[in-house]
Amino acid sequence: MAMPTHIVAVGGIVENEQGEVLLVKTFHGGWVFPGGQVEAGENLMDALIREIKEESGIDTEVSHLIGVYSNTGMYKWHDGITDVPTKVMLDYVCKPVGGELAVSEETSESCWVAKELVLDKITSMAIRTRYQAYLDFAGIVSYMAYETKPEFAVSLKRKI
Repeated sequence: MAMPTHIVAVGGIVENEQGEVLLVKTFHGGWVFPGGQVEAGENLMDALIREIKEESGIDTEVSHLIGVYSNTGMYKWHDGITDVPTKVMLDYVCKPVGGELAVSEETSESCWVAKELVLDKITSMAIRTRYQAYLDFAGIVSYMAYETKPEFAVSLKRKI
């Protein structure tokens, strides 16, 4: 039996003292909160701090876990060839501690957006759902399993 292959990813909802949330505009996914894949041998906190810095220029500290997600769908990457395996994603609240807004190879814009206006910018249903979990967070972590292709569909949703 083959070993299962998963991508482990982290997402950071970075809120500043003015109540604004950090968003980045990606070339493939539009506006999102920053995050990305955990590299081999890297811990979750270091991966998240690195991804936020790479995508936005902002230095952060990780505060607390708010959501765990599984994208159980298998689909083709943007190249139309590469298979994307199941993803496990962990979302955290983060605080900015320095840096300046910047862009990267993956992002064309980065900005601070009023917390209540973030959903107006995000078009991805998966990212919208995960951001809503942040807005609704009351101390209990959310777990959700979903597929994004061919369309967004939730198969399991609960508090853990």
